[in-house]
Amino acid sequence: MSEHSGQEPGERTASDIAHNARVWNYWLGGKDHYEVDEQVGNQVTSMYPSIGEVARADRAFLGRAVTHLAGQAGIRQYLDIGTGLPTAENTHEVAQRIAPDSRVVYVDNDPIVLTHARALLTSADEGATSYVDADARDPAAILRAASGTLDLGRPVAVMMLGILNFVLDTAEATTIVRHLLAAVPSGSYLVLTHPTLELGGGGNEAAMRFWNENATPPITARDRAEIEGFLDGLDVLEPGLVSCARWRTDGADEGPVVAQFGVMARKP
Repeated sequence: MSEHSGQEPGERTASDIAHNARVWNYWLGGKDHYEVDEQVGNQVTSMYPSIGEVARADRAFLGRAVTHLAGQAGIRQYLDIGTGLPTAENTHEVAQRIAPDSRVVYVDNDPIVLTHARALLTSADEGATSYVDADARDPAAILRAASGTLDLGRPVAVMMLGILNFVLDTAEATTIVRHLLAAVPSGSYLVLTHPTLELGGGGNEAAMRFWNENATPPITARDRAEIEGFLDGLDVLEPGLVSCARWRTDGADEGPVVAQFGVMARKP
């Protein structure tokens, strides 16, 4: 990786401060991170030992959710906001394995993610995969860019895994969700995961404080009621809002309960 150029005196470089996408990559066993990401990742793990399980459970949830959407639900369009660094079993890989004509737009605003996404997130010939460099806080810009690949008049799965926790104000986060869902038709879906201090996650509070003091971007946890607020007006699929490690596992790949809610809901 190359560092950002053109920095001002005293400005921190990409390798000076840990970044969520790279630390998450480290917890998932990837190689796309700096030493500072390992250091912060290790410290968080020492304070909250199950964080690696959270990362793996979140990734497994993605696979199960997209499998359901592409298969039983018949969804062929995906807006994946907060892509992170590509690993195995990305949204388009799961969807296009079931339905090769699936179209996927990935959204992130980190330059390192952008470089890797453009190189690695390639589509099946029958479908399409594109990358939007945009901030989750600007849903209007996301929708404008995504409309070049997706037909927003047809159902879309809006994927927001581990992204709303970086929007610290709950009212703002709710507005973002409602803006996105207002732009897609009936039959569209919202899929999200979100960290919580519930579900045995109380020990994560100190780790989150450490993260916010030593890494970027800052993060917040939310409780069940706050996350249910994102789902107003939607039909929540069974089993409802649960630990992402317990969402439709059928016991096959069920791991330990993790303090990360997962849910899927349909726009009626």
